[in-house]
Amino acid sequence: MVLKAELHCHIEGAASPELVLSQTRKYGVDPSDFLRDGAYHWYDFTSFLAAYDAAANLFRSEEDYALLADDYLTSLSRDGAIYSEIFTSPDHAERAGLSRMAYTNALGEGIERARERTGIEGRMIVTGVRHFGARAVEDAARFAAACGHPLVTGFGMAGDERFGNVRDYEKAFAIARDAGLGLTVHAGEFGGWESVEATLNHIRPTRIGHGVRAAENPDLLARIAEEEVVLEVCPVSNIVLNVYPDYASHPLPDLLKAGCRVTLNSDDPPHFHTSLGQEYEVARDEFGLGDTALLAMTRTAIEAAFVDEETRTGLLEAFRDKTVAQ
Repeated sequence: MVLKAELHCHIEGAASPELVLSQTRKYGVDPSDFLRDGAYHWYDFTSFLAAYDAAANLFRSEEDYALLADDYLTSLSRDGAIYSEIFTSPDHAERAGLSRMAYTNALGEGIERARERTGIEGRMIVTGVRHFGARAVEDAARFAAACGHPLVTGFGMAGDERFGNVRDYEKAFAIARDAGLGLTVHAGEFGGWESVEATLNHIRPTRIGHGVRAAENPDLLARIAEEEVVLEVCPVSNIVLNVYPDYASHPLPDLLKAGCRVTLNSDDPPHFHTSLGQEYEVARDEFGLGDTALLAMTRTAIEAAFVDEETRTGLLEAFRDKTVAQ
């Protein structure tokens, strides 16, 4: 089994159907609108968002969120992962009736439980929602900067990248940068290559979530490679959401050929009928990547992880030892 690491997964979107069914029984909710035959059911982007929200709304207490994080990281460990970063959403916490701190502490508890049982390391990236506006994203950044939780090591922005102008969010990312947090931004998924270029110009993150549309501009692709910006690529998500019609059209090979630093990720895995393990299999089967290339992407993820250098060194040593043992 190829060792793995993941940098791009929305924790509310990672709730397995089995776990969600258990939550529907706990709260007396009829799941038939969004779960059928043990799988999420949706047919377009709007219904996907409805299914996502319906599942997310079944996590309402601190123990619910601890269970969610524990369940997901444990499943990653079974897939051969030694490291995970999850996107957290303070806005979901408030809709659930929890304080942002209680929500964060609960997810951190789940990460610790999974680590104690399996050895997997985990961290949290607090995210602002772009289409909620600049003030909301700045508010999320202030929370990330001030919360003091040792597992909150990054700040990001998700949501509709076609909304507003990226320069409107410079202040939010300045707050996070000044607090020493790692920075990542969703761009180059539905917004085109221009979204990636604007993000690099105005926010200067070390990582881009998705970023695949940068392949439409060779000069931009060369810049990404030269500046060693890491792309958090989610191939199955890109196909399921019709960013590309099929794997033959997907630019993952072009990104690698251009010298870009690429990682593999699952985004909202059960909603897209995927997993981190499946993403690695897709890279092997659809793009012809062998173990050497796949392990290189795992190593890139560890090198780009938002962790302190002592933890990174330990992860790289574990990666080397387990790779040699295989």
